[in-house]
Amino acid sequence: MATENKYKSEFIEILKDTGRENIDYVIEDLEDLGFFEAPASSKNHFNFEGGLVEHSLNVYKIAIMLKEQIIKLRPDIVNRIPDDSIAIAALLHDVCKADIYKKVVKKVKNEIGVWEPQESYNIDYSNFPLGHGEKSVIILLRSGLDLSDDEIIAIRWHMGGWDLPFQSSEMIASNKKAKDVCPLLTLIHTADTLAAGILEGK
Repeated sequence: MATENKYKSEFIEILKDTGRENIDYVIEDLEDLGFFEAPASSKNHFNFEGGLVEHSLNVYKIAIMLKEQIIKLRPDIVNRIPDDSIAIAALLHDVCKADIYKKVVKKVKNEIGVWEPQESYNIDYSNFPLGHGEKSVIILLRSGLDLSDDEIIAIRWHMGGWDLPFQSSEMIASNKKAKDVCPLLTLIHTADTLAAGILEGK
């Protein structure tokens, strides 16, 4: 519990340091949604209580690290990926997951083939079934957070090719244009992929 509180405190401190208007309302809404207790996934990366806030911090830290390296090669791009936008997009990209995981107990076979109860998560989208990145954006706007266009784009498209709308040619074209005009999107998508696939991989 102490570790979880540490991550929550760090998350809130970074958010407040952005100086954004209404950020306290955003944090209150995250509390109400269960964000700080939610897992990051049902059975993959960080599928434990408090995993979502820890994953979000990992995405933020990787994004900041990547920016530091990128601007050594492209110093002209520094103003297009401000630190406060990285904090907002990285820490809040998965707000959509806060209310979808329901704790259950399932029977699973242990290493010697005996069935035993184990805590797990079911996924329930019934509360607000509105996709992934777009759901995060709408929740944040409803909380009163004034997102920049780049922040909206980065949060909306952070899943890249894993997003369901990629079945639509119009959505593919829209995402391609978003990547062309918004380096923050590529930064957040890359940081999210590295966090989930390597840092938090099993």
